[in-house]
Amino acid sequence: MPTEATRELDADEAQPQGEAYLRIDSLWKAFGEFIALRDISLSISEGEFVCFLGPSGCGKTTLLRAIAGLDIQSRGSIEQAGKDISNLPPAERDFGIVFQSYALFPNLTIEKNISFGLENAGLSKAAISARVTELLELVGLPDQGKKYPAQLSGGQQQRIALARAIAMSPGLLLLDEPLSALDAKVRVHLRHEVKELQRKLGITTIMVTHDQEEALSMADRIVVMNHGVIEQIGTPTDIYREPATLFVADFIGEMNKLMAIAGGPGMVTIGQKDFNSGGGDFPPGSEVIAAVRPEDIIPHGPGARSDGAPDDITEPGNAFETTIKEMEFLGSFWRARLVSAALGDAELIADFSINAVRRMQLSVNMDIVIEIPSNRLKVFTRPAGE
Repeated sequence: MPTEATRELDADEAQPQGEAYLRIDSLWKAFGEFIALRDISLSISEGEFVCFLGPSGCGKTTLLRAIAGLDIQSRGSIEQAGKDISNLPPAERDFGIVFQSYALFPNLTIEKNISFGLENAGLSKAAISARVTELLELVGLPDQGKKYPAQLSGGQQQRIALARAIAMSPGLLLLDEPLSALDAKVRVHLRHEVKELQRKLGITTIMVTHDQEEALSMADRIVVMNHGVIEQIGTPTDIYREPATLFVADFIGEMNKLMAIAGGPGMVTIGQKDFNSGGGDFPPGSEVIAAVRPEDIIPHGPGARSDGAPDDITEPGNAFETTIKEMEFLGSFWRARLVSAALGDAELIADFSINAVRRMQLSVNMDIVIEIPSNRLKVFTRPAGE
């Protein structure tokens, strides 16, 4: 089970805007005694790009395979375009699929790989040839048709796998970690191409990934999963800026997690200091986790006063003095490790822009005042054992 109780999703949160093309209702999947999927409900609009995101073993691939009919669910239903496909075999479902391993036929040319399904559908040779030419143009490999898979790079092979998956113009495109076998530069380039292709075709797409950056950059909505349940469904911005659970906050991006005590609505105590916080209605005195992203910590430089005197301190109650313990240059920003007597033993990781570091001449062992905006300080139930 998740590290904290997963909150019950509001009915309208799990629904996309517009008419649902794919509807999953109360889906369960068990492998013997192991529950891989637990009461999954989700609706996806036509033309939407949705990512199933989560760590290994969270159930995201099992859910994709259930949609494809490769692993029939134990309970629950799946509807596609108003048709119940819950118990249909894969061959009778309307989807194309792309795997991490490309799964191209090594003994067939690129043209033959793409035309495989078209030939089985009984199309004429002229129609097949025209469609293959169109698809090769679409994926940007118009001159590669006569080659064999082994003669292409990994990125090119994955484009051919995409072309084959959409050859029959399926209503649904399923992508199972399609970019994870590629090197970093190719992966970044290809994810842009995949998203552009999906937009151009308007095809409803579900992609499984454990790569949070991939999901944030490609998806219209993200379904964050953990231990067989959905933790949160939302746009990339919502998932990143307004995590619904501690798991989501910790899994997506970098996050400072600080032991704290609730002080009533909108208040929390970290170490010896009281802070205004962004939500979380906890009984006063209850043990909680306060969380803030490194980039949300605002530096005010040495000599700034935490009593609100400088104009640029917006919330004096959330400003305090710290010491820079370490600094690490990460190209587009500096990552600083901060300590403060006010926070006790807690350390903060803060990401400061290059301009801010240069302007304030920040360096190791320097004392500076920082501010944590109350709307960026999130509060969650403290998991048992922490």
